[in-house]
Amino acid sequence: MKITETKIRGCFIFEPKVFNDKRGYFLESYNKEIFKDIIGNDIKFVQDNESFSSRGVLRGLHYQKGEHAQAKLVRVVKGKVLDVVVDLRKESPTFGEHVTVELTEENKKQLYVPRGFAHGFVVLSDTAIFSYKCDNFYNKESERGIIYNDKDLKIDWRLDEEDIIISEKDKLSPNFRSLKL
Repeated sequence: MKITETKIRGCFIFEPKVFNDKRGYFLESYNKEIFKDIIGNDIKFVQDNESFSSRGVLRGLHYQKGEHAQAKLVRVVKGKVLDVVVDLRKESPTFGEHVTVELTEENKKQLYVPRGFAHGFVVLSDTAIFSYKCDNFYNKESERGIIYNDKDLKIDWRLDEEDIIISEKDKLSPNFRSLKL
């Protein structure tokens, strides 16, 4: 498995070794020992989520506050997405910076998103199945968001504004500067 730390400390890209033959492929998508060695602590994933979305659907930027914060290991099972994380750790030298990673069914990359990050993705293919492991349960009262087109974050979602589809709730998300972290 190839593992690369992004420009933001603690955020890693995992590229599994894929074994292809005439039957199809096999890969190890998660190994607790390898993960523990890289991350530096024993993450216990407690919830797996999966979403199906069409081209242009943008989910995010979401995070949970306080004791309900979540670390995530995300990947695409089918299709292609642009995955985005924003560092919300005030003490971090990369506070307010973001990383984008293209996750596809072909490249099989996974992104580890530590606690203290906002996360979102936009679907670049006709459809996509997106899967993520979380180390904490969903908590509606702790759920927060940042508007996807925040002028300070300057995220290039690789789609025209009129092609982006977001939920009514996400349309009401505050901008980055107004966050009370």
